[in-house]
Amino acid sequence: MENNTKFSNLGISKEILQAVEEMGYTQPSPIQEQAIPYILEGQDVIGQAQTGTGKTAAFAIPIIDLVDPDFHKPQAIILCPTRELAVQVEGEFQKLAKHHRKISSVAIYGGESIDKQIRILRKGVQIVVGTPGRVQDHINRGTLKLDDAGIIVLDEADEMLDMGFRDDIEAILQEMPEERQTVFFSATMAKPIMDLTRKYQNEPHIIKIAKKELTVDRIEQIYYEVKPTLKMELMVRLMTVNNYNLSVVFCNTKRMTDEVTESLGSRGILAEALHGDLSQAQRDKVMGKFRKGLCTVLVATDVAARGIDVDNVEAVFNFDLPLDEEYYVHRIGRTGRAGKSGVAINFVTGRRDMQKIKDLERFTKASITRMDPPSVSELIEMKKKQLVKDVHRILAKDEDNQVFEETLGQLLTEGLTPEQVALGLIKMTMGEAVQELRDQDFSLPSYQDRRRERGERSERSERGGRFERGGRDGGRRGERRDGGRERRGGGRTTEANMTRLFLNLGKKDRIRPNDIVGAIAGEAGIPGKSIGGIDIYDNFSFVDVPKKDADHVIRTMKHNTIKGKTVNMEISKG
Repeated sequence: MENNTKFSNLGISKEILQAVEEMGYTQPSPIQEQAIPYILEGQDVIGQAQTGTGKTAAFAIPIIDLVDPDFHKPQAIILCPTRELAVQVEGEFQKLAKHHRKISSVAIYGGESIDKQIRILRKGVQIVVGTPGRVQDHINRGTLKLDDAGIIVLDEADEMLDMGFRDDIEAILQEMPEERQTVFFSATMAKPIMDLTRKYQNEPHIIKIAKKELTVDRIEQIYYEVKPTLKMELMVRLMTVNNYNLSVVFCNTKRMTDEVTESLGSRGILAEALHGDLSQAQRDKVMGKFRKGLCTVLVATDVAARGIDVDNVEAVFNFDLPLDEEYYVHRIGRTGRAGKSGVAINFVTGRRDMQKIKDLERFTKASITRMDPPSVSELIEMKKKQLVKDVHRILAKDEDNQVFEETLGQLLTEGLTPEQVALGLIKMTMGEAVQELRDQDFSLPSYQDRRRERGERSERSERGGRFERGGRDGGRRGERRDGGRERRGGGRTTEANMTRLFLNLGKKDRIRPNDIVGAIAGEAGIPGKSIGGIDIYDNFSFVDVPKKDADHVIRTMKHNTIKGKTVNMEISKG
């Protein structure tokens, strides 16, 4: 269905129209066009929409027009699964409400001082955006009252349920007035979502945005086969050739983000790292620099992906292919936003990566095109054009050239011709870079060539070994999920890549496995499904988390609460 609707046709205020225009939106996306009128009418809505469809504005625009600017108490609650998304959503409210001078909002989430949040809430805000755990914590403390909250939005409801937030969500809903407006946004319409809607919504309008309408269609997806040791050089080459103003690089680990950031910096590229170990203040500072163009490349992990909300990102680099197809969609959704086009560039370093590319094509229902690295001659041609531009720019400057003219005269008196002088200076400027380019070989043998080199016998041996390892891993995963997570006692062997943490809460605190999973996933920002086995005893509990995330989880959960009880976590010594 072709969208010819304008924002001015949706019945929104002139203040919102002005803000929308300043943000560069030309016309509403399908989810905005369909959802905004229903929400403005005060009706319940279920929006089935994925990342990149403009769903935040679909509920933020009508909410801003619905709240009473002269009544400084919470009137709208928006629940988000992670603190990154909460910050992003609240930032969107601020931008859209900039001409509604009396309307204010706040983001409340774990990992930030609760005292600071209490002070803001006491001053009076109309819109509260937060993670379920921290919202419930404020309700329990009496610092957030929902008596006057007439609308609640569950953003990415399916993910919140997957992270174990159902009890918190239901407790929050029960704190609100019975006569309220309830809006769900979810990528799927799974049974848990439908159970909630039957229980808490009143004849909701269901809006489904088909995949073909996702902004992924405006994203060119390509991949390069490259030697692992040359991924960095190829990425720098692509950045140089295409001269991207803003780009995001995704890595699978914090360590790799730091290495890539440092390596880009050593090549003169302004890059900043964004990952789960940064404090919220540090993340805000990094994102501020990126939005202002003070750094041109953001190097991030999946944990931080949802907090990247910048409309002008031209390219996304998957330095490491993601571990999960859903992560891939979230990653590439950082470009191709606000009606603009973008490119997602994937680096493939072996047969497993090649299989991942095929899996991603099936998942996104889009082709990922194989590309050859820019040739040396193409890059040299680009450098020649850049040099010509630089010369024109320097000569156009109005400055004292006496020293430079004297130097040129000295060179000419030495018997050099003007052509020889120019050639020597060009070789000094470009010679080393050109030689480096000529020395680089980015080519990676094709799958067929590698197969012939290894021989059929070694290939069969490798496949057999991998199958055997996969079988053992699969057995451990099955044992952990079927036995560890739901078990309430007994011993268990922690996997090599996991760390067991001690938690000072147990059965006496009415703690359940889902409470622990939801708290860690929501506050520390790690996927709930990456959390391992949980053993709950009377006075304490144990939980397995990925070894690489253990220190971050301990720091993040310090002084946080689960069901109103203060959390203390440390590495288990047992």
